[in-house]
Amino acid sequence: MAPKMDWNLAGELTKQTQAEIEKIEKVHILVVGKTGVGKSTLINSIFRENLAETGIGQPITKHLQKIEKDDIPMVLYDTRGLELDAETQQQVSAEIEQTLINMAKNNEKMHVAYYCLNANISRIEPVEIQLIEDLSKKMPVILILTQAIGEQALKFEEYLINQNLPVQSIIRVMAKDYQVTSEYTIPAYGLKELVERSFGLLPQNLHIAFNNAQQIDIDRKARAARRWARKYIVSTFGVGFTPIPFSDATVLVPMQIGMMAHLTAIFGISLDHATTLGIIGAIGGTGSATYIGRLIVSNVVKLIPGAGSVAGGIISGTTAALVTTALAMSYIEVLTFIAIKTVNNETVTPKAVREMMKKQYQSRLKRGKADPDFQDAMAKMPDYSAKEDLQARDGQPQVKVTRDRNEPKINWPSWTRRRKK
Repeated sequence: MAPKMDWNLAGELTKQTQAEIEKIEKVHILVVGKTGVGKSTLINSIFRENLAETGIGQPITKHLQKIEKDDIPMVLYDTRGLELDAETQQQVSAEIEQTLINMAKNNEKMHVAYYCLNANISRIEPVEIQLIEDLSKKMPVILILTQAIGEQALKFEEYLINQNLPVQSIIRVMAKDYQVTSEYTIPAYGLKELVERSFGLLPQNLHIAFNNAQQIDIDRKARAARRWARKYIVSTFGVGFTPIPFSDATVLVPMQIGMMAHLTAIFGISLDHATTLGIIGAIGGTGSATYIGRLIVSNVVKLIPGAGSVAGGIISGTTAALVTTALAMSYIEVLTFIAIKTVNNETVTPKAVREMMKKQYQSRLKRGKADPDFQDAMAKMPDYSAKEDLQARDGQPQVKVTRDRNEPKINWPSWTRRRKK
């Protein structure tokens, strides 16, 4: 009989999610612009958790405020309340320079600057041009034209382009829907382009941090989650070649909980305890009872077309990978659903999440080997080159499996280790 686990899986998922977030290197963004250009609206529209709310920031210089929040791997530096003149411009430049020096002492750097101009005013002052030129020598600068409505904004953009400013992009943005009349509203635009351009300027190792913090492109979060999920699917397929005795199917559980934690961290979603319990319950376990791998396999094998039974008391790599595929892709669908509802300020109940997870999970299992995500994961396993013509004995492929260096490393808890005979 498999050893029982005496901890709450819902709590473990929350704990591991927090650990994943803490491992993410933070992205640092400077937001510059005069009072009234709409920096707060821009920040709150792009990033989750209303980062520009009053009281969140901490003044670090006369003109710079540092904004950060727990569980978001990003730090903003905002020139809140700034009015520029020649003297102030010099002070701001000096404060930014000192801030960069202080950051360097902690092995940190400013990764990108958002310089905001009000498109309706259609004016850029010489001191602003000088500040932009100073900033561009220290970091990439994106020039953002806020509240950009109508022909005037287009002409202002054209004018700025002709100025040949040392910026990476000039992007017109309207951060919120603009109601013209009771019957006509201009929808928000430009934010997704800004997010896309930011990804292009940030180092690859910071993409996970920015993706966690941004709330504009949910599809990007889902795509990143699927890429990581495939690595876990490959790992469980390889573990299945060990092979795994049916009684020790619990070895898959910590990997799958780790996978779910990683996916949650990618989306940047804070799940309350009731919601987490519902998700765990929907896949066959509960938050307070033991969660045994035998339960997982015995309950799902009969749902997977072509999986057959657990031959000779052994779980195959295919069965393990099918279960992990169903779990991962169902969970990504649920996280996508929660993320969209959150952005739209709509309530999500634990019951709705549980029912969706259960429905998605069972539907995925029934697809079996026909699941496109399973097939895609199998196609991206260069180290399993013999997988198409494996010679089976007692229902098990006999093949030596090597580990892809890009696959997630698994640190097995002590309770997953097999008992020696």
